[in-house]
Amino acid sequence: MLRRPTGADLERFCASVEASEALHDGWVHPPRTPVAYQMWLEAIKKPSVEAHLATTYDGRLAGVVNINNIFRGSLQSGSLGYYGFAETAGLGLVRESVAMVLRRAFRELGLHRVEANIQPGNSASRRLVEALSFRYEGFSPSYLMVGGRWCDHDRFALLGTEA
Repeated sequence: MLRRPTGADLERFCASVEASEALHDGWVHPPRTPVAYQMWLEAIKKPSVEAHLATTYDGRLAGVVNINNIFRGSLQSGSLGYYGFAETAGLGLVRESVAMVLRRAFRELGLHRVEANIQPGNSASRRLVEALSFRYEGFSPSYLMVGGRWCDHDRFALLGTEA
């Protein structure tokens, strides 16, 4: 299930991030403190962000799926961001959630293109986007700052007509 993150999720979210430290190591740095979580809640209110909390049917937190940097006008594109939590890792819930968010991005939000930028060593993320028919477009050195350092990324994209 997908829903918007809220202030009521703070404790469970921060606990899930802490329990997933080894899973996230080097790939993503989600908000891990109450202050950081509240700042994130404010940041995702922007019209250029669509944030989703993925949950299991019994209410466990499975992960986060965002469409960031949404550009309108002649571009109609956004950047995909996602991460899972250790408690439900390996169950395919993040992939299922990403697929749901992509359907929404193309059908409801009217986006034409969604990009996914993945650090070269992150084979799990690469498998996820490839399974969802993303096309490899190239390598971008020092593309995105992750954890305070500039990291290389492989660029993938999916068009609404391909989804």
